[in-house]
Amino acid sequence: MNEPLFDMEDLTVAYDGRKVLDLPRLALDTGRVIALLGANGAGKTTLLDVLAFLLQPTRGTIRFHGEPVEYSTATMVGLRRRVALVPQQPILFTTTVSRNVEFPLKIRKIPRDERRGMVERLLDLVGMSAFIEAKGHRLSGGETQRVAMARALACSPEVILLDEPTSSVDVENQIAIEGIIREINREKGISVVFTTHDMLQASRLAQETVYLFQGRVAETVHENLFSGMMESDSRGNTYCRISESIRFPVATHDRGRVRISIHPDRVLIHDLTAGGMEIDQDALTGKLIQLSDHRGDIRALVDAGVLVSVMVGGDVFKAFPLAIGQTVRLTFPEGSVHIL
Repeated sequence: MNEPLFDMEDLTVAYDGRKVLDLPRLALDTGRVIALLGANGAGKTTLLDVLAFLLQPTRGTIRFHGEPVEYSTATMVGLRRRVALVPQQPILFTTTVSRNVEFPLKIRKIPRDERRGMVERLLDLVGMSAFIEAKGHRLSGGETQRVAMARALACSPEVILLDEPTSSVDVENQIAIEGIIREINREKGISVVFTTHDMLQASRLAQETVYLFQGRVAETVHENLFSGMMESDSRGNTYCRISESIRFPVATHDRGRVRISIHPDRVLIHDLTAGGMEIDQDALTGKLIQLSDHRGDIRALVDAGVLVSVMVGGDVFKAFPLAIGQTVRLTFPEGSVHIL
């Protein structure tokens, strides 16, 4: 069995006594596309900085390909050459796109006659060949992101880390960037770790998803996170209303604005064509838009006015298969919705 790409144990990062990362154990596999999913402030970018060897943890250990990481100047120089980080808002030099991508090749003393061909191949990979002589600082956000990815790939990294790579780009560039991520992983064998708050994007791209919540790795219980106002009906039943038409039943004495999580393992998904279902006033009807494998089970993503993730057992799915585009109904048994 291969050693994990990164293996972290009892790792914390703290600022002014406040823990922003607290990872008792986290291992990320080699050769995969891995999504770090979570809301703003969950610790995703901090974790990327740790993985890029730009930030030393407050405590704990990290192994890279099975070797303990030592935070000495000599060791860091070597490790940082093996990992490339593309920040959320990359900055290009004011010179040409070609020279931007060529820069790391010059630093590594690649002969000049080899550099031009390497630059052209990298720009072709990210679909930016037509911009080879354009000024880097005049590109759009999506074009800048793609050139920054080419520049990172010029370093021949074993791992590329991408912080919200499509957060500020248009749909055309988002599609292109997602295609680049797939290609550099499949064709070049480069491990990819990217952050996102977009569950759909994580489902499309990643073979593995790590959910972060308040600096800790969360189970899928924190996959469905919503904010809303508590209300009650004439019978004393309490609900969290997240929109005019959507509310979730939750047993609590809390009042006012709350944040809830819905455990995807406990949500029930029903085929409307089967018939015989009792009417549940708290049920949601929606369309099944995504199916993905999750360690032998099936993760179903339903658009019911909000996106709700539901885990379906592999055996159940074989017996009662679901299909993308199918209209389904979701019900939320007692204990499936929790106040955070």
